[in-house]
Amino acid sequence: MDLKNKPWHDKVSHYSQIGGIETSVLDNGAGRGTRIAWINTGTGLRYKVVIDRAMDIVDAFYQQYSLAWISHNGVTAPRYSLNKGLDWLQTFGGGLVTTCGLSHVGGPESDEYGERGLHGPISNSPAEIITIQQPDLRTGDLHMSISGLIRQTSVLGDQLILKRTISGTLGEASIRIQDEVINEGNTVAPHMLLYHLNFGWPLVNEGAEICWKGSWQPRAGNPDIIFREGNNYKVCSAPLDSHSGGSEEAAIIDPEADASGWCTCGVYNPELQIALSVRFKKAQLPVLTNWQHWGKGEYVMGLEPGTHPPTGQAKARREGNLIYLQPGERRQYELQFGILNTPDAIRQFRTALSSTTHN
Repeated sequence: MDLKNKPWHDKVSHYSQIGGIETSVLDNGAGRGTRIAWINTGTGLRYKVVIDRAMDIVDAFYQQYSLAWISHNGVTAPRYSLNKGLDWLQTFGGGLVTTCGLSHVGGPESDEYGERGLHGPISNSPAEIITIQQPDLRTGDLHMSISGLIRQTSVLGDQLILKRTISGTLGEASIRIQDEVINEGNTVAPHMLLYHLNFGWPLVNEGAEICWKGSWQPRAGNPDIIFREGNNYKVCSAPLDSHSGGSEEAAIIDPEADASGWCTCGVYNPELQIALSVRFKKAQLPVLTNWQHWGKGEYVMGLEPGTHPPTGQAKARREGNLIYLQPGERRQYELQFGILNTPDAIRQFRTALSSTTHN
């Protein structure tokens, strides 16, 4: 339905009849006491922002179809202390967006600069909400947003702040994430950021297409069963016995940008006749990782735009590409999600992402 011409005029008393943002607190299970916000776009696209976990997005639905993979953990309360080794997995809920960083992405490691757990602590950090804007039907302003501050700080140490705004427009099946990472300390701080996007059934299913374009190489340590020449690694697999437990594969991609500097990736499900598009700026997020884990009962495909591949701070420092934020320095990032549900839009999306090159 096109809402731009105010078809609700004289027929609706409150914006929530069409959509908007609703905040609440979970009261049961491992997530008890955790603040969330449900955002309803009025188009069939609705999703849950977990305020107490870096404002990450967990559940996401379009019409009756779930878009995201939810782990066995589901939503859990944040535990910032879980920042050693593989502790991160104890509270990893999956979901449409899990934020990794702000100073390390990749496996656990330790060196003369300190000890770093898997993917860093930011997703175990609660947000301080600073604004919520609801749509205003009376003025025709259909914009809505929620903004917050998430702190990764230590006394006498690094002082990194993530300022996040998640926004959309009533009547549009889209999500926009605008992030700003700020060094509020008085010393130089290392910085890495990765968006762990986790897609699940029924969007991800046997025969669904994994869509991205660019040169790629298998991640070091892969068994190279999926990501190898001659295998169709861009079509979702059936559940695999070989992916029981921690087995997985990933490709590190140099995504191709369009003339305006935007990269696109996503998923197309021909059975559902919908595609989910993800767009990001190459200048901000130059690396894309495609994670595939087809375990029985843990069936997930990830697309992960990042400042670096998930290979850790130590390797980035050795290779000379670790980002250092000066005191007061800020860096901006943007992600755009969109649902495509018309033949023309889906055709253009697939055509634009139809070729890849193996390095």
